[in-house]
Amino acid sequence: MKQYSAAGAMALAAAAICAAPAASAENVRIAFIDALTGAFAPPGQTALKNFQMVAEVASQQKWAGPGNTIEVVGFDGKGSPQDSASQLKTAIDQGYRYVAQGGGSGVAFALIDGINKHNERNPGKELVYLDYAALDPDLTNSKCSFWHFRFEPNSDMRMEAVTSYMAKDQSIKKVFIIGQNYALGHQVSRAAKEYLKRKRPDIQIVGDDLHPIATVKDFSPYIAKIKASGADSVITGNWGNDLALLIRSAKEADLKVNFYTYTAYTTGVPTAMGAAGADRVKNVSQWNPNNETFAGADLIEATRKKFDEDYWLMSSHSAIAMLSKAIKQAGTADPVKVAFAMEGMTVKSLNGDVEMRKSDHQAQQPMYIATWTKTNGKDVRFDQEKTGYGWKTDQKIETFVATQPTSCQMKRPASQ
Repeated sequence: MKQYSAAGAMALAAAAICAAPAASAENVRIAFIDALTGAFAPPGQTALKNFQMVAEVASQQKWAGPGNTIEVVGFDGKGSPQDSASQLKTAIDQGYRYVAQGGGSGVAFALIDGINKHNERNPGKELVYLDYAALDPDLTNSKCSFWHFRFEPNSDMRMEAVTSYMAKDQSIKKVFIIGQNYALGHQVSRAAKEYLKRKRPDIQIVGDDLHPIATVKDFSPYIAKIKASGADSVITGNWGNDLALLIRSAKEADLKVNFYTYTAYTTGVPTAMGAAGADRVKNVSQWNPNNETFAGADLIEATRKKFDEDYWLMSSHSAIAMLSKAIKQAGTADPVKVAFAMEGMTVKSLNGDVEMRKSDHQAQQPMYIATWTKTNGKDVRFDQEKTGYGWKTDQKIETFVATQPTSCQMKRPASQ
């Protein structure tokens, strides 16, 4: 595969990984534990390929130093805390020292618990957890762990950004909240009500529904409820197939509302939206392929060429860039030394500076509000899933806007 241009974001990341002690040549393996079969397999499979694409670039461009390579291997956690915990044990048995996961906060809690216990009982064999998309705020608050590093904005950060955007739109009068009935769904519901009340107390919450995760096949009863409520806007933290089916059902019922989402760019959802979602579905995330400088364009094109899939998981870039820089800086791939090196570290990623806050291991970074719309070859150059539709940047939200306080009381091991 060709090298990336110096103007691209890849070069920025490589440049950020600057002079440091030389690490001994090592193949650093990451166990990617997520849903590779079942209802949530489509985004899980694509996320794995996105990680593997960035790892390939990082190895070729020697982000982690001369001789060091990075390899990402999939382990099917099936989206289940129990199966994921079992796969964690398998990865440990196979000698993995780094784990990546992001498909579901319930799974994340199980992995953190397993990794905390393993590391306490097995000094010298510690693991580090690279969280690419588990969004429950408790993961970097009451349940924070020294071994856990989250590279995506959590749900409260996303809600802070999107409600700040919504507050300026005086046409929004009635909001319906719908989500999956598990940790994240509850957090999204809480934050939406709290933040809208603070910023726009005149907005009515006309519905607040939770549904079983990964089991609803027909969302038409929920859509009928939204329609009957008179809502003009819907906030949802749904992801994966649950979001795709929700959007598809809204399309079939000709529901004329604006959807405010967290992950409408993930596999399957763009196809479900198609033309019917145009100008009605908005998303808040830390990156948009059609950003102001098209940072990440080379990576998008390389992923399409290699896998015939979209690149949308920007946190894979941030995670591997930061891991690589820490390995180079520490002069070793030892997880304890790497974890200490990542604390407070800043890397250049596809959205600008990404800082790993030392107090709670929550990445601090800019975000984007974007609207699903037809590509035009100008500000909407990249589509998704060959639909002819992509994301148009409405606003780039600077880092400080969505930064949240933390209640994390970090317990650190003795520095080595």
